[in-house]
Amino acid sequence: MPIKIPDTLPAFETLVQEGVRVMTETLAIRQDIRPLQIGLLNLMPNKIKTELQMARLVGASPLQVELSLIRIGGHKAKNTSEDHLLAFYQTWEEVKHRKFDGFIITGAPIELLPYEDVTYWAEMQEILDWTETNVHSTMNVCWGAMAAIYHFHGVPKYELKEKAFGVYRHRNLKPSSIYLNGFSDNFEVPVSRWTEVRRADIEKSESLEVLMESAEMGVCLVHEKKGRRLYMFNHVEYDSTSLSDEYFRDVDAGVPIKMPHNYFPHNDPALAPQNRWRSHAHLLFGNWINEIYQTTPFDVEEIGTDL
Repeated sequence: MPIKIPDTLPAFETLVQEGVRVMTETLAIRQDIRPLQIGLLNLMPNKIKTELQMARLVGASPLQVELSLIRIGGHKAKNTSEDHLLAFYQTWEEVKHRKFDGFIITGAPIELLPYEDVTYWAEMQEILDWTETNVHSTMNVCWGAMAAIYHFHGVPKYELKEKAFGVYRHRNLKPSSIYLNGFSDNFEVPVSRWTEVRRADIEKSESLEVLMESAEMGVCLVHEKKGRRLYMFNHVEYDSTSLSDEYFRDVDAGVPIKMPHNYFPHNDPALAPQNRWRSHAHLLFGNWINEIYQTTPFDVEEIGTDL
């Protein structure tokens, strides 16, 4: 089954060209089933690029999914037009009365700021608390994952001496996990961050379980055993060129940056990188959505009542 998104969303045509099945709002109304309600809290400055990355993965599911785009109300996006935001986004204040089967919280380029210094931290805390009663399962990504695991468990982040940047081998630590169904024993994942969380801090909480880890980059994916939350600290959703876009952006701006590890063929930036993580990205999101489908109440208003 396809993903249901607004007919005029810029990602629509790209998804169709890539073979992702999308459904117009008109056609979706004719289907006598309840689509899964997935919310995307998009904290990235370039919201259009992130919409496409997430919709691509959510839309690969065989289930009908209705994707709602959400933003922080008091924060102005730097690289997305106000017209786009008004046409396709709602603020969290406008949707907080709703219930969602799944909710994705993206990263944000504010890793080096203490959480309490983030201008919208108070609203983030409200949103994270709200997910406990209004969301069946949450996927937290990069800074969103660090913020959530800090909020719920007090797990701190640590600044790195240099940016963790490139494509790194990761190990499947829990092959029996419902979220890692079909995963290889080891696989590659893009990494792009200035901070990290550490296993020793995570292990202080009995409710947290590390599912993916890299010998070089540390913890990648953590599962909340009881709270139906996932914390993904790296970027399985990245496009083939995401790391190169970041690299050349910094090079052009004169910002000191090392070439991304294990990314360009023969370490030659003139050669187009190959995507070696796409299949596992689809597996992870497909497993997550399938688990939501298997466990969420049929009546969406019953979400949160079993806590």
